[in-house]
This record gives sequence, C-alpha cells and structure tokens, in this order.
Amino acid sequence: MDSRANAAGPLRGVRVIDLTAMVMGPYCTQIMADMGADVIKVETPAGDNTRYISVGPAPGMSGVFQNVNRGKRGVVLDLRTEDGAAALRALIETADVFIHSMRSKAVVKLGFGYDDVAAINPGIVYTNCYGYGRRGPEADRPAYDDTIQAECGLPAVQKQLTGEANYVGTIMADKVGGLTALYATMMALFHRERAGEGQEVEVSMFETMASFMLVEHANGAMFDPPLGPAIYPRTVAPNRRPYETSDGYVAVLIYNDKHWNAFVNAVRPPWAGELYATLERRARHIDTVYGLVAQTLKERTTAEWLALFGELQIPAAALNTPDDLFDNEHLNAVGLFETVQTRYGPVRFPGVPNWFSRTPGHVAGPAPELGADTAAVLDELGQAGGVEPVVGSG
Repeated sequence: MDSRANAAGPLRGVRVIDLTAMVMGPYCTQIMADMGADVIKVETPAGDNTRYISVGPAPGMSGVFQNVNRGKRGVVLDLRTEDGAAALRALIETADVFIHSMRSKAVVKLGFGYDDVAAINPGIVYTNCYGYGRRGPEADRPAYDDTIQAECGLPAVQKQLTGEANYVGTIMADKVGGLTALYATMMALFHRERAGEGQEVEVSMFETMASFMLVEHANGAMFDPPLGPAIYPRTVAPNRRPYETSDGYVAVLIYNDKHWNAFVNAVRPPWAGELYATLERRARHIDTVYGLVAQTLKERTTAEWLALFGELQIPAAALNTPDDLFDNEHLNAVGLFETVQTRYGPVRFPGVPNWFSRTPGHVAGPAPELGADTAAVLDELGQAGGVEPVVGSG
C-alpha cells in the first residue's frame, strides 16, 4: 500500500510515474513527493547513474541520489521486454503524471511516447525533460549541466566578473530545469482540473537557462534597435564580490538611496559626494562604487560591520560554507532540516523550503534501494503473478 496515502501535502492523491534520471527530472519529482504525491520511480536494471556519483552509506545509495529521490517508491522494469512494458502500461492507467528524461527517439522506440501513453490514459499530464526542445535543430543532441551552462552564457558572464571563464559552483541548469519542469507540470494539472483534459508538456534545459539568464542580462539587447549589449552591468562588475574586512569578509549590498544615505551618514567616507548620491548615478559608476566601498570596509572587523549594517537595516551577511548551513540558527529555527531513519542510520535532509498553512509538505521518506518496491507496486496492480520484471538487488 502506498505509504504516502495519508500525506497532508497539497499533492495528496496525485500519482506520478517517474522515468527520469540524474538531477533535473528527479529534483522535480522529489518536490512532488515531499508535497504528498505518490511518486513511483521506474529504473532500468542498472539503476539511475546518480546512485553511483558521490559518497553514500552503501553502494548505489549516494548522497546526491538519496536527496533527489527521497520519498519515492522504487521499481525496476526492463522496458525492452514485454513483461516490463506491460507493467509500465498498467501503472500508466493509474497515473496522473508521466515524466521522463529520455531522448525523444528512445522513448518513442520503447513505445511510451506521448501518443502511446495518452492512448492508455487520455487525461494524463505527460512531461518531457530534454536538453534541447524538439522543434529546434539540436533536438537530439546530448546535454549535461556543464554544457548547458556554457551554451546559455554563464561562463562568459563569469569571465566578465572574474577574468576567467568558469562554471558556477552548483549544477544550476539541472536544478533550474527541474523547478521549471515542476511548475510546468503543475500548470498542466491545474488546467486538467478546470478543463478535464490532459496534455503533453516539454521542458528543455537550454531554453530554460537561456530564459533564466536573460531575465536581467537581456537588458539593452531587447530593443529594436539595440540600446546596448545583452548584459546587466552591476552583476559583472569586477569589484562585485564579498568585501574584505580587517579580519575576514562580509557580503553587503548598499544599493538603494535609503541604504546608501544611512551608510554614508554613519561612516562618513571621504569619497562620498554628489557623484554617487543617487541610485541612477551610482549605477553609471557601479564598479568604482564597489571599489570605494571595498577600501572602506577593510577598516573594521566583520563583526563590527555586521553589527552596524544590522542597526541600519542594510542587507548584509557573513560568508558561509555549505557545511555551515547544517548548523545555521535560522534554518534550524524554521525547521528546514528533517531527519529520516533509514536502514543505514539517520539521514538529515534539507527539507521543504516553503510553508503552507493547511497542506504542509514534509520530507516524504528515505530514497528507495534499487527495485525495493517492485513487487509491492505490481501487487497493487494485481499484476504480481503475471509480470516478471528484473528486480534489482539491494
């Protein structure tokens, strides 16, 4: 029986058939699971590659895999066999959402393209997670986070900022793509609630990240004729970085006129004057402004600056490492982290970052071992005796 049946989240009663792998799709469906959906993760006999890419308490149970697949039920089906395909077709009959991250030609060849799935369940929301959209010339090109970061302009922007082309230190394309797949799927479900019809949804990392990057960087290039290059100058100013203090670093953005005037009146830096008195003027000289502030902030300790910025209500922060987040007073006070007991011991997950007054979400449970729920899920379908897919050990 579905262990999520009594979940209080807003997606209670929604069943998701999840054929995604790596991070983009699994991150999308992990959030659905935390919000109460019954997410059935369908893997090949070899398992999702993410099982093996980082440290974990057992083979095939890496930290990355566990975090983006928590709370799901794990089923192994060999879709190249008739038994495996028949089991998936039976699952599709019961589902609200079908989501995959295979290439278009591959999923169609297996017999689970949109037309095939909609013929089984016309009301289903069918979400494709791709590297590139099918309507463009790159439709079947392979993609990973690094290549999409490069293609959407992130390393080029980093080069303007630091002098060297670099990826950002997080798998941004995968995660932004996953969040986009989530909201797109939810919009399709909302339409189904109103109109009673399912539909096909397509989310690609490249289009998603191009749109994401151009939110601010489109800037002058949006106009006809262009009023400037596609870049937002403030974010690529070389002096835009955490400021060095007399004993460490502090992050602060003294941005609007209220904050600027409060800072200038409290600190009285000798370089302050009419040239930088308004936001419009500071924006024209933004890198110079950052450099001048940097000189001034070297004069006091991090603690002294944080205390002053706190008094002035200017946004500022100390520099944390990812390890620091687990002991962060605010994050622990709001209950971000949830500890789940697993067969390998407790796992402290970074949990649901939003809050609902009536339908709160929670970490849905541990991630499944490979094929752990195959028999139980097929038994629910009344298929356990007639379908013999390959079941993973573990």
